[in-house]
Amino acid sequence: MKGVALVTGAGRGLGRILATFLAGQGHDLVIASRTPTELHDVARSLESTGVKVVAIPGDITDPLHRTRLLQQTGAIGGLSLLVNNASDLGEIPRPELALASLQRFRMTLETNLIAPIALIQEALPQLEQTRGLVVNISSDASQRGYEHWGIYGSSKAALDLASKTLAAELKPRHISIVSVDPGDMRTRMHQDAFPDEDISDRPLPEVTLPFWAWLVSQHPERITGMRYQAQGTLWEIPA
Repeated sequence: MKGVALVTGAGRGLGRILATFLAGQGHDLVIASRTPTELHDVARSLESTGVKVVAIPGDITDPLHRTRLLQQTGAIGGLSLLVNNASDLGEIPRPELALASLQRFRMTLETNLIAPIALIQEALPQLEQTRGLVVNISSDASQRGYEHWGIYGSSKAALDLASKTLAAELKPRHISIVSVDPGDMRTRMHQDAFPDEDISDRPLPEVTLPFWAWLVSQHPERITGMRYQAQGTLWEIPA
C-alpha cells in the first residue's frame, strides 16, 4: 500500500527509521515530533526521495496539534497509514508502581493511550475513504509484570486492548488496526530507561525493517486485529 502516511515521534529512533523507510516506499509523509530541530533534520534527509514531506513539531497530547496533522494529511491526499509511535516512558528513574506519581502516570497515559485513540477518532473520515491502516506501537512490557515498568507497561497494555477493540469495531468501515512490539532497540528512550547501563548490545531500529517491508505489503483487512513482534522469528502470532 502507498499513499499518505502520518508518523508520530518521527524525530529519532524507530520513528525516524519508519519515516525514512516509508518515504523510500513512495509514501507522502506528515511527520511529527516534540523536538523541532530533530524533526526538520529528518525532513531534510528525505528531500532526495521525491515524496512530499510535511514536518509539524508539537505535542501529540495537544488537540490543536492533532488537528493540524490531519489537516495536512487531508491536504496532500488523505491519510492511508497512521503510525502511533510517539511514546512517553514516564518517571525517570522508573519507580515501583506502588510509589509512582499518579499525576505523572496520567501524563504517560495521555501520550501512550489517549492521544493515539484521539488521533484515530479524528482521522476516521480519511481512513474510511482510503480503507487505511493504523499501526499502534506497543512493547513487551505490556505482556509482563516487569519491576519498575508498571507505568509504561500498563499504558501499552491498554493500547493493545484498544487496538483489538478498534479493529473489531471499525472492520465494517474497512479501517484496519494492528499493534506492533518492535522489541529492545538501541534508542535514546531505551537508554533513558537504563541510564547506568551499556545498551550497545541492543540492535539499532533498522533491525525491524524486514518486518515493516512485510507489513506494508499485506492487505490491511487481512491483518487487522493482530499483534506483532517485529523482531520475532514468527511475525504472525495470535492477537
